[in-house]
Amino acid sequence: MVTRDIEYQQMAVRGKYQRLYEYLCNLPAQEWRTSFGEIESIIGFDLPSSARRYRPWWANQGGSSGHSQALAWGAAGWETAQVNMDAETLLLRRKRTEDAPKRSLDEIWPTHHAGELLKDLSLRREDIYEERI
Repeated sequence: MVTRDIEYQQMAVRGKYQRLYEYLCNLPAQEWRTSFGEIESIIGFDLPSSARRYRPWWANQGGSSGHSQALAWGAAGWETAQVNMDAETLLLRRKRTEDAPKRSLDEIWPTHHAGELLKDLSLRREDIYEERI
């Protein structure tokens, strides 16, 4: 079964910003400070003029309503931050999978004492089948 995340990832792989997607997938860092020009050198073409004029071009969008550039960095597991339109720079960060602290199994599914075992209760095979014969 193909999930939405897999579908968006496949769209990013085939899309216009495929090279950016692949670059981010292979980047070992948690953050990447870059420039619009460096992104252009990675993708192999000039960014549209709207990327330099409108801050929303750099917005993190998800799903089918997202633009192809946002789909590329989002499907690769990244999000934009600190976009400086005047300096034409931005910071990309890996998405956090979970901000909540890790919890033990006992916290999620606590064990409860059921009380004393019944005096004649046995789980031996012989005792279980003895009554059925």
